[in-house]
Amino acid sequence: MTTPFPFTAVVGQDDLRLALLLNAVSPAVGGVLVRGEKGTAKSTAVRALSALMPELNVVSGCRFSCDPDSPDPGCPDGPHEPGAFETRPARMVELPVGASEDRLVGALDIERALAEGVKAFEPGLLADAHRGILYVDEVNLLHDHLVDLLLDAAAMGASYVEREGVSVRHAARFLLVGTMNPEEGELRPQLLDRFGLTVEVAASREPDQRVEVVRRRLAYDDDPAGFAARWADEETAVRQRIVAARELLPSVRLGDGALRQIAATCAAFEVDGMRADIVMARTATALAAWAGRTEVLAEDVRQAALLALPHRRRRNPFDAPGLDEDKLDETLEQYAEDDDPEPDGDGPGGGGGQPTPDEGPQGGGETGARPEAGEDGEPQASGAGEQSAVRAAEPFRTKVLSVPGIGEGAAGRRSRARTEYGRTTGARRPRGALTKLHLAATVQAAAPHQRARGRSGPGLVVRRDDLRQATREGREGNLVLFVVDASGSMAARQRMSAVKGAVLSLLLDAYQRRDKVGLVTFRGAAAEVALPPTSSVDAAAARLESLPTGGRTPLAAGLLKAHDVLRVERLRDPARRPLVVVVTDGRATGGPEPVALAGRAARLFAAESVASVVVDCESGPVRLGLAGQLAGELGGTAVTLDELRADSIAGLVKDVQRRAA
Repeated sequence: MTTPFPFTAVVGQDDLRLALLLNAVSPAVGGVLVRGEKGTAKSTAVRALSALMPELNVVSGCRFSCDPDSPDPGCPDGPHEPGAFETRPARMVELPVGASEDRLVGALDIERALAEGVKAFEPGLLADAHRGILYVDEVNLLHDHLVDLLLDAAAMGASYVEREGVSVRHAARFLLVGTMNPEEGELRPQLLDRFGLTVEVAASREPDQRVEVVRRRLAYDDDPAGFAARWADEETAVRQRIVAARELLPSVRLGDGALRQIAATCAAFEVDGMRADIVMARTATALAAWAGRTEVLAEDVRQAALLALPHRRRRNPFDAPGLDEDKLDETLEQYAEDDDPEPDGDGPGGGGGQPTPDEGPQGGGETGARPEAGEDGEPQASGAGEQSAVRAAEPFRTKVLSVPGIGEGAAGRRSRARTEYGRTTGARRPRGALTKLHLAATVQAAAPHQRARGRSGPGLVVRRDDLRQATREGREGNLVLFVVDASGSMAARQRMSAVKGAVLSLLLDAYQRRDKVGLVTFRGAAAEVALPPTSSVDAAAARLESLPTGGRTPLAAGLLKAHDVLRVERLRDPARRPLVVVVTDGRATGGPEPVALAGRAARLFAAESVASVVVDCESGPVRLGLAGQLAGELGGTAVTLDELRADSIAGLVKDVQRRAA
């Protein structure tokens, strides 16, 4: 067994270590989501925590780790008689990104359930993690329905498995830890809210601290056991402190003054719902216990707010997580008690014994200068020089753009697809393990053979060949590739602001529908991939905001670059169908025969039946209709900026049209 890196040897990352320890003291806090760039010891710290967890007494032979002092009365392996138990370390269970629902929650033997009425249940990872740690690396890449199941189990302390009227329930209380790199895509705000605490981590910029990180890592790699032995005393001290804090936790008093501060803070920062108040109360109580106190202080409330509120203030994926600490201090001071109690424990200082780190870099934020460009007025000529970036107009709700036909891509919310979830449309023989039983089709397949199989009782004689898998139709996520004209003909401030607002609106729609997005821009003499296909729509929004304009209009270059991006992406993810959104006024300038060359490039998409839509940015009383002609060459459709709005009365864009075969 590999020796884990010692938790106490992790350099820096005070907030990360504190958040993990608070959940070890009180799992009711609700888990930790760790957000940060790659190579910041996220996974190392989580795996190291498992070695600090106190050992457990479990009922001998119970697959669900029941506590012998209070066994679960509904345990599938029960009822348990008092007596035999065993002691073992707390488990740390890792949930892989590609796990199935059955692997997570467990599976029933459908054949035995139908034929014998027996609940033959094979436990999943939630059962393995009971009373331990469940770790999900890259939780933002986990399928949404698995995240929902995971967070529901964490909130209820139990897991439910139901298959065609047969159900099993077992206890599932665990410390939930998820890690993610925001560059690879965000979690939905609804899912962010379900994590108790969130921590932003970043690599230190201090040379001395970076040197110490490298020194310790090299020492660990050379001799893991010897390195761990040198930190054994510190590890033992922290483990004993966790046990002491757990024992003290029921005695900690959360006074009315602290509760008022918690409620006032959540109200001041306009967080949705009441979950934030509850999490803050539990976190502040755990902080006091960790510091060896029986009274919650204002500094505990402050630290709890810094851990529990930043991720709950996001209203859309383009908002940067964070908290205004000056506003926080003003709110706490306004609702402070006159007789704030003094610390009564001998632990380290307030806030649970961890220093409050200086405010670090926050995700999102300003991505570049945004000076206003030029004066309002007529659009500049296609040969105009480069103009500075302008702000995007306010985003709006867009009409639904979808790819026609039925796909088989990753689950999402845009286009029709055959998926594991959705409405049942038919049945087929299972390929591999049966996951979704079609009961009527199974009974129909088994019924003609009952006499030949010697059926004599009321039970149905079912064999493996009779089982039928339900086929379902739901929605998939697509690759939405934006091809944006940034040439001089688009450079007027008011016009480009509206164009960026439209693309920002489509990006927000792509985020809500769980798409991947990419961004190709063209201007001057060439095109470039401003953002390769990614799940991080906020990265696309940042590139869009800083996009300058000017120069000629190499439309053909933009289309050819987009075609190359799709070709490469098709090799990486062949099941994900693309939707190309070209944002342009349709002009093509520069080079010999630019219009004819753009037409030939567009026909490449039509020949491959790539779904496309052209957002016509032409304005003014006299219009040339070039965007409509481009849409015809692409085999798609054209919509104006006004028609793109969901509340527009002009046009109804529900499906992107392809050229008839």
